[in-house]
Amino acid sequence: MLETQTQPRPNLTVDGIAINVLSLPEAVNSIVSAAQDGDNFSVCTLNLDHVVQLQQRADFRAAYRRARFVTADGFPIVVLSRLLGTQIERTTGADLVEPVCQEAGRKGLPVFLLGSNESTLATTARHLSERYRGLQVAGHFAPGSHFDPYSREADFAVDSIRASGARLCFVALGAPRQELFAARCLDELDGTGMLCIGAGLDFIAGTQTRAPSITQKVGLEWAWRMLREPRRLGPRYARCIAAVPRLVMRTIPQIVNARMRKAA
Repeated sequence: MLETQTQPRPNLTVDGIAINVLSLPEAVNSIVSAAQDGDNFSVCTLNLDHVVQLQQRADFRAAYRRARFVTADGFPIVVLSRLLGTQIERTTGADLVEPVCQEAGRKGLPVFLLGSNESTLATTARHLSERYRGLQVAGHFAPGSHFDPYSREADFAVDSIRASGARLCFVALGAPRQELFAARCLDELDGTGMLCIGAGLDFIAGTQTRAPSITQKVGLEWAWRMLREPRRLGPRYARCIAAVPRLVMRTIPQIVNARMRKAA
């Protein structure tokens, strides 16, 4: 009798980047396991703004392609992945912070906080340490608003992370700076996972308010944010919406091929 072979799951690929983590629990388990193994790695969360930047910036593409773990942040990314036949859940950088910290506390993995401002980082460090027993926040650093991932300030940040002994670093600098800095750290640190998390630390400190959970679940978190900050976010989301047709057209061949393989 012939044995049936399980076909590998089809992962959506965008500009050469595969979304290879399908859920928050899978992301947490993968990140913590890699940190326990002493690996250098980076984590990126793909959304439409990142899709636009991937098309425009070669350095951003290169940084993204070095990420070991990539989740689907944007709702359109989730929809296209599901059309491909992959059961996937939206997982943002902000979603990762607390469950990863919970497991880091249990496993004795020190963490470092990078980004935002010193007041926010101090508040976040205190909240996380109080909330998750055993969690060691080994250090934090808030670079200036014009942070360059290859500047002397970035050199200081790398040295600070290294000296802290952190096994995980939450990088809250916004795209593309956080992804570029994380990629640099892959070459200069030893045994530290870099998690690119956007505004995740600000949400914990309460200096920014995250969209209500219902808007997150139905894929309208972007609309909620734009209504609160139309001048800053309106142009960004206009570019994101304009990128959707091209993303869909480039994904259709992947969907067709996946469906044909499944039917064969």
